[in-house]
Amino acid sequence: MTRVEDLLRELAPQVLGVLVRRHGRFDLCEDAVQEALLAASTQWRVELPDNPRGWLITVASRRLLDLLRGDESRRRREDAVFAATPQSALLGRPADDPDTTVDDSLRLLFLCCHPDLSEPSRIALTLRAVGGLTTAQIAAAFLVPETTMAQRISRAKQTIKGSGFGEPADDRLGAVLHVLYLIFNEGHTTSAGPDLTTPALSDEAIRLTRWLHRLRPDDPETSGLLALMLLTDAHRPARTGPTGELITLADQDRTRWNRAFIDEGIALITATLPRGPVGPYQLQAAIAAVHSEAPAADATDWPQIAALYELLEHVAPSPVVTLNRAVAVAMVDGPEAGLALVRTVESDKHIARGHRLHAIRAHLLEMSGNPTAAHTAYREAARRATSLVERRYLSERANRLSD
Repeated sequence: MTRVEDLLRELAPQVLGVLVRRHGRFDLCEDAVQEALLAASTQWRVELPDNPRGWLITVASRRLLDLLRGDESRRRREDAVFAATPQSALLGRPADDPDTTVDDSLRLLFLCCHPDLSEPSRIALTLRAVGGLTTAQIAAAFLVPETTMAQRISRAKQTIKGSGFGEPADDRLGAVLHVLYLIFNEGHTTSAGPDLTTPALSDEAIRLTRWLHRLRPDDPETSGLLALMLLTDAHRPARTGPTGELITLADQDRTRWNRAFIDEGIALITATLPRGPVGPYQLQAAIAAVHSEAPAADATDWPQIAALYELLEHVAPSPVVTLNRAVAVAMVDGPEAGLALVRTVESDKHIARGHRLHAIRAHLLEMSGNPTAAHTAYREAARRATSLVERRYLSERANRLSD
């Protein structure tokens, strides 16, 4: 990414925050900022302005007025916007009045995670408004047509266009963290398509979580989520082979792991856990830290991981957590103990529809010395997998057992 692109990604939420706070109308302000970003991406490659933030506010404010002028039914709003806009913006000079120096990025992030929006809409709007990604980039990352993503973003903007732009509510922080977590997960293992990962999404999730952590350094779950992302993403270079094939954690070349991310993540979670209260992101980060500290797969501290999963299951119970705990328990107490845990979630319709339940059952059946049942489970897991890379891996595991 070039210096100009980095700068635009950093400034986009700040500029949008200024316009929304000053004028309201999130939908029109967001359109105006996107057009200003497009103009800057061309013009700034020739010459970078002395005040990039003021330049963007100026151009976006002008564009906002153009959008309002184009709609006769909103003439009165135009007059109100005109009266509220500093003359520096109207005359093309950098908007350096005091209220443009306030960073409203955190308010903007919370607004994008409005409770009236669905999770897909929150994700798309966050990537567009706070991440500064174009609709085409977001659509490509999620493997959907650009028109589909444009409609989703447009509906989201319409839903929150009348929402207030007050102080960020702490009770919405959990929703913000969840959206960032979902963005990262989709980047770490794509839900569909020919590639295992979508690095642009993982990188963006880490960037936004770093930024949120700077704004909320004392929130333990924000720190825990950042640590979890760093420790998980550290394995990315070793997760695929030369032809893009999946390499499991046990078989990865650990010398290829990103040691800087591991060291940063371990330091962060080590400093965070004693502060409490302990939440699910901190516990997942602690589990990732134990995996990352092991110099080899057979040196993994599985009893500690099993204990952490048991605590996680108590703090944030879910079938996915139980399945992960089943693997750890199998490594400590044997595959039959793990299979017993798997059976406790088999009746959950959501988890049974996916491939993960069947893949873990297959792995534990293989560990227990039952290749016939394992082959059947691997086949079922491959049939249900939506990621082509995971499907190929599971099919290969099944084929090896049938030889």
